[in-house]
Amino acid sequence: MKTLHIETPLIESIPLGKKVKGKVWLKLEALQPSGSFKLRGIGYACQTYLRRGAKKFVSSSGGNAGIAVAFAGRQLGLPVVVVVPESTTENAIEAIKQEHAEVIVRGGSWQEAHDYSLKLTDSECIHIHPFDDPLLWDGHATILDEVKKSGLSPDVVVLSVGGGGLMCGIIEGLCRNNMATVPVIAVETVGADSLATSLSAGQHLELDDITSLATSLGAKKVAKATYDWCYKHEVVSHVVSDMEAVNSCLEFCNDHRLLVEPACGATLSTLYNPIEFLMDKKNILVIVCGGSGVTIDKMNDWKIKMDNNRMYLDNK
Repeated sequence: MKTLHIETPLIESIPLGKKVKGKVWLKLEALQPSGSFKLRGIGYACQTYLRRGAKKFVSSSGGNAGIAVAFAGRQLGLPVVVVVPESTTENAIEAIKQEHAEVIVRGGSWQEAHDYSLKLTDSECIHIHPFDDPLLWDGHATILDEVKKSGLSPDVVVLSVGGGGLMCGIIEGLCRNNMATVPVIAVETVGADSLATSLSAGQHLELDDITSLATSLGAKKVAKATYDWCYKHEVVSHVVSDMEAVNSCLEFCNDHRLLVEPACGATLSTLYNPIEFLMDKKNILVIVCGGSGVTIDKMNDWKIKMDNNRMYLDNK
């Protein structure tokens, strides 16, 4: 079966390598046709559900998952409805519409949009969850299949966590490629740190609200499988600020001529501001997960607003 996703480049980052002692390898998922890694799992799920008789797809998304479902639906010839929250950027909504999908804006958070999307499903209109489906994890695991094929044996994998679908897929990929002992750095932003909050409390919790501008990480509660993996695999939880994420996006754009959104910038910030766990690693694999919801103007606007806010607080 021909996949809907592409095999993405794996390149060494010299600028980021200068920040640590080892080599930094970038898996450029931002180059997927839909703009993010989401297409791997969602494409695989959509193809599977099509074989099972699906006539239409509906999904909920803060942006990237919706674009992936819309792309998959267009490629497979099936109609798609995507329900997004009010926080979704106009760029992401337009990208979904360009794939000929219907967009419904509902609710102030992804959870509200998701709850509404569930009401639109029936026996032929299949719901595609943006992160909590084993089919998605199987698809995301192909990232590690490609890394294995390249000959790289990473000492650690760094990735962002929203709902946790990427983390589930990466750990699944590590396990099926004889890399089960390789640790994972799970990065979130303050205000979208549902995994870190749960781990700190020792129970699977839901955040009251999402306050981070990294809306692609805006799941109030991670998938149960994501939380459970933290007790079966070496997972290091790390939380960064929105400012660190945005600054890392801008630095990455300068270094590699590739624009990603703050959800991905969170991952990159662990190298632009190196965390201790990475300092003794020889080969660091970074999942550049991508994101289609931003422009360079929007990124600079966020930076100016945060810089002004910081100056205001410093002067109070």
